[in-house]
Amino acid sequence: MEEQERKDDEPVPRPIGALVGLGVIVALVLVGLWITHHLRTSASMQDCIASGRTNCAPVEVPAQR
Repeated sequence: MEEQERKDDEPVPRPIGALVGLGVIVALVLVGLWITHHLRTSASMQDCIASGRTNCAPVEVPAQR
C-alpha cells in the first residue's frame, strides 16, 4: 500500500486543540449547572416569601462539643 502524502496547504490535525475544546465545553457545562442550582435555590426562597411564610430561611444549628 502506498501512503498518501499530505499537501502543503492541508492542515495537520492537532489533538491538543480537541482536548482544549473539550475542556472548554466541560467548564461551560459545570458553570451552567452551578448557575442553575443557584437560580433554583433563589427561586424557591422567593416562592416561600411570596406565599407569606416567615420561616423560609434554613436554621443553622451550631455543632455541639
